[in-house]
Amino acid sequence: MCGIVGYIGKRDVAPLLLEGLQRLEYRGYDSAGIVITGKAAAGRPGTLKTVKAKGRVRDLEAKVPKRFAGTTGIAHTRWATHGAPSDENAHPHLDAEGKVAVVHNGIIDNASELRAKLVADGVAFLSETDTEVLVHLIARAQAATLEEKVREALKSVEGTYGIAVLHADFNDRIVVARNGSPVVLGIGEKEMFVASDVAALVAHTRQIVTLDDGEMATLKADDFRTYTTEGSSTTATPTTVEWEAESYDMGGHDTYMHKEISEQADAVDRVLRGRIDDRFSTVHLGGLNLDAREARGVRRIKILGCGTSYHAGLIGAGLIEELARIPADAEPASEFRYRNPVVDPDTLYVAVSQSGETYDVLAAVQELKRKGARVLGVVNVVGSAIAREADGGMYVHAGPEVCVVSTKCFTNTVVAFALLALHLGRIRDLSVADGRRIIEGLRRLPDQIGEILAAEDEIKKLAEEYAGAQSMMFIGRVRGYPVALEASLKLKEISYIHAEAYPASELKHGPLALIEPALPTVAIVPDDDLLEKNRAALEEIKARSGRILAVAHREQEKADHTIVVPKNENELDPILMGIPLQLLAYHTALAMGRDIDKPRNLAKSVTVE
Repeated sequence: MCGIVGYIGKRDVAPLLLEGLQRLEYRGYDSAGIVITGKAAAGRPGTLKTVKAKGRVRDLEAKVPKRFAGTTGIAHTRWATHGAPSDENAHPHLDAEGKVAVVHNGIIDNASELRAKLVADGVAFLSETDTEVLVHLIARAQAATLEEKVREALKSVEGTYGIAVLHADFNDRIVVARNGSPVVLGIGEKEMFVASDVAALVAHTRQIVTLDDGEMATLKADDFRTYTTEGSSTTATPTTVEWEAESYDMGGHDTYMHKEISEQADAVDRVLRGRIDDRFSTVHLGGLNLDAREARGVRRIKILGCGTSYHAGLIGAGLIEELARIPADAEPASEFRYRNPVVDPDTLYVAVSQSGETYDVLAAVQELKRKGARVLGVVNVVGSAIAREADGGMYVHAGPEVCVVSTKCFTNTVVAFALLALHLGRIRDLSVADGRRIIEGLRRLPDQIGEILAAEDEIKKLAEEYAGAQSMMFIGRVRGYPVALEASLKLKEISYIHAEAYPASELKHGPLALIEPALPTVAIVPDDDLLEKNRAALEEIKARSGRILAVAHREQEKADHTIVVPKNENELDPILMGIPLQLLAYHTALAMGRDIDKPRNLAKSVTVE
């Protein structure tokens, strides 16, 4: 992995591919490469011309010759899985004759076995990657067409892939295939595009086709066709992407992360728009495909996500239990399917993913569907794999999120869970008065988010003061604990400061041993029924000379510093309390000179295990 771009048409291809790679830089990568087809001469087949570079897309661009003409090509940004970042390991990979070129997202699980067989047959490998195995399999296939060669090669492959293939002998086409890693076709006027993400396409077309797992496509300049890896034709109907190309620009901000934090008031307004039903103090969620009788039959809810989505799921589970009185819990999707879980017909499963393509979540959804479970998706990207696989669900309408770490999508996902909890609660036993109370709280959120963002300068000063810490502790109780987990993750992701999160109630069961002046503690202290217990935890830390930064609804005298946030309903307070901690992580990383939008070793959409 991480980013694929391809084009076939009449335009000069290299600038288009480089532009597409730049739009995919946010996904995280360590090297990049480009390959284009040269024109065939009389009596001579076409050629492939390749440039690859370790580093950023700008490093690749600097290596591309001025005379690098062609109208068909594919390109890639790589996030290392097999082999260290290097020019040799960068994609595209070519066969020994230089006729076949492949770019690949995903992991070939049986690459070692296949490589050993190929080496025994005399194939010389130039890289350490699993992808090069696939190149040689395609090159050695005896089939007559490129489509059949790719199909024959894929029969030997186990694992995940999103691939695009060029062949010098078939230079009028690009062949692509998907299994577990996104592939999106862009439909133009006598030109075709392919990418792993619509971000690379929206500047040129908003008509897209998203391939399903087990599906392939052949792109020519004037048409395309889709079919299965077994060769059966499939029907592909283009859909229109709502997001504009401008949505992927920084809009005057220094980083995408800062832009996306600052967009949260508008983003929350979008996820609420058109869904509130004042007459019955509830919400409209028609996309759930779950009628009232079915909703009343749900006995348990299990939420599955990874990273930030898992943390949103933890808050969501709490909201569902509080408002709907249905037992609910959240679990990392990456662990779920490997523990042979009991799948209960009365349990409703909810899969959470910003991209809608997170492989661990998608694999859990597919396993659940195989066992007959009902699965809802809570995702941001319309038409994504999880959205298509699920029985129903909700789009969170956060808009494009470009920074590798998630901010506005996290907030919108939690708001979406509040809507789901309110919907289920009003079907069951939540009173009209409580429904109205939650709706009024939801409506206050955008303005309250604006209040928090207006205090950014104060948060920036605090971040600069704490930026010298080698490690930080985050604590919270019940509603505050998932907020602490997410804040800890944000700080780790972009500042590289070691951080841990614990329930405040667990301090005396071990973590107090870490407390000293050099270890600051960030405490989530809402004004709720646990306020005095949270204050007791602050006393324990101060008694051991620990420094405390509190996030609270009023000044905390035991804290060295307090970030005061507006009070909402108790159930909705976690939504607001997380936002100043996004700013704290951002300004801490900024003070340390980090590459905030592209943190080291991380990718935006994790489409491998």
